[in-house]
Amino acid sequence: MIRRRFLALFAAAQADNPRVVVRIETSLGEIQVALSGDRAPKTVANFLRYVDEGFYNGGVFHRTVKPDNQPQSPVKIEVIQGGPNPEKKPVYPPIELERTTKSGLKHINGVISMARSGPDTATADFFFCIGDQPELDFGGKRNPDGQGFAAFGLAIKGLDVIRKIQQSPLKDQRLTPPVQILKISRVD
Repeated sequence: MIRRRFLALFAAAQADNPRVVVRIETSLGEIQVALSGDRAPKTVANFLRYVDEGFYNGGVFHRTVKPDNQPQSPVKIEVIQGGPNPEKKPVYPPIELERTTKSGLKHINGVISMARSGPDTATADFFFCIGDQPELDFGGKRNPDGQGFAAFGLAIKGLDVIRKIQQSPLKDQRLTPPVQILKISRVD
């Protein structure tokens, strides 16, 4: 139900703001993501800046968080986290957190969101939700600050690839070896 509502938001916005779709090519397959620039414009602009300048080419999915590998956290989540090529450090300053209360975008299955350590600290790392993750929305209890994370798009193809990445070999929360991001590019 929530996923359908999310997709409806994309469709409704297309007349005035055509959605941007990106292709994430990984060593395990392809993921396509529809970005919601009308609802999370600063986050989408930041992500696309890194995409367009090739920072994610040669990047990695380096982390998977599952219920069984976060023993110290009272609030369990399921996500995979990726980022730019380790040889290319983020060059842009952190962006303002676009909270889910303003964007209306929720952390449902397949949502892409920016990783952060505190409000207004996101740069280039991102994650995909596996299953619905309301504790990552504003007011959620995953972070003590309760500010949530900036959701900014939805996987429209490749949920099976996201699951494959999640199921890859790991040590603690680190994927061993990391899953390669071959390239991220806009889909024309």
